[in-house]
Order: sequence, then structure tokens, then C-alpha cells
Amino acid sequence: MTEPNAAPPLRVMVVDDHPMWRDAVARDLAAAGFDVVATAGDGPQAVRRAEAVRPDVLVLDLNLPGLPGVEVCRRLVAEGSALRVLVLSASGEHADVLEAVKSGATGYLVKSAGPQELIDAVRRTAAGDPVFTPGLAGLVLGEYRRLAGEAGAGEARGRGDGRADAPHLTERETEVLRLVAKGLSYKQIAERLVISHRTVQNHVQNTLGKLQLHNRVELVRYAIERGLDDG
Repeated sequence: MTEPNAAPPLRVMVVDDHPMWRDAVARDLAAAGFDVVATAGDGPQAVRRAEAVRPDVLVLDLNLPGLPGVEVCRRLVAEGSALRVLVLSASGEHADVLEAVKSGATGYLVKSAGPQELIDAVRRTAAGDPVFTPGLAGLVLGEYRRLAGEAGAGEARGRGDGRADAPHLTERETEVLRLVAKGLSYKQIAERLVISHRTVQNHVQNTLGKLQLHNRVELVRYAIERGLDDG
């Protein structure tokens, strides 16, 4: 029986074009206490159903008929959207990983991950934590740095001085932002600063609002542009 003040279960949708795999993932997540609100087997169906049921987390394959997974992600993770996307793909190719992140995915697991790893990844994705199969996090952070370098060079050419007026962040917000830029998870940041996971999330949300950014990908790029990952 659910406690009166208990948080409602996370709403999850599973998208994969292989019915047996899709059903197995949905069963594992439902058994772990998630509310599996929908499944889909192709790209257009995924977009329609996700817009209708509005899950918290979309577990998404990349190789879909009708519409590629990255395009599904791009369409659903619009400005202001609360949806988080965890890619679950057979591919561990670097190009696929980077394309998924650029399209708005919060995390990326390969299908060799075990059930418990997937369950933990869904929970962390819902919290906004970037989740990557071991070995891929460094790749993504490297790409952030490359993109940030290009963006910084473009801004410098446009302004002539390479600097921009930045909104004021508190000392703790700057500290959290620096650790985000280093690739630490919210849990690791909370342990490092001896604060709660929720407090870390609140600082990140406040910082996103002040900087008028939409997600953690943009936040990391902002921090790296200003050299906060080197501190």
C-alpha cells in the first residue's frame, strides 16, 4: 500500500523496434516500481505516444523505422520540456553517442548493460544526472570542451575582447557549476560538498535559470567556455 505522502512512481516509456527486447525492458522497469505508461516500436509512433502520455523518462533505441532515434529525441526534448531521454542502444560508436547527446539525450547505455544498471540509470536520468556506459563519459566531456572552444572563439571574434557580461552566481552555485563541468554526477557533487542530492539539483536549476540555459549539456559548455573545469 502506498504511503499518503510517498512520491508517485516515475513514469517511463520504452521505445525499441524489437518487440521481445522492448517487452523485456518494460517488464524489468515495471518490476522495479516504475510506471511504464507506454511503449512504441517506431519513430513516429514514439513521438505521438510520448506527446500524449508525457513520461518522465524515455528509454530510447536509436535504430528505429520511420524516424531515427536522434530525431525523436530532438523533437521531444524541446525548449522547456521536462522530459529526460536515456538512450539504450546496441551501438557504442562514438559518433552515435555524440549525436544522441547533441540531440538532447541525458544519458547513453549500451544494451550489454544489466537490468540493475538500467534501473539505476533510469532513476539518475530522471534526476537530471548524465549517465553513460563506462568509457563514454570522458568522450562526451571531451566533445563539450571542443564545442565550447569553438563557441568561445566565435564570441571573441564577434565582441573583439573574448569576454561577456555574465549573470551573478553565488559562491556555492559557482562551486557546483565547476564540479558539473568536471563531469561529476550530482551524487558525487553532494558527497564532495557534504550537501544533499536535492540541494545540488536546486543549485543547478537556479543556475540554469540565471544563465537562461535549458539543460545540463548547455550548462557544461557554458562552464568550460569560462575555464571553470580547470579550477
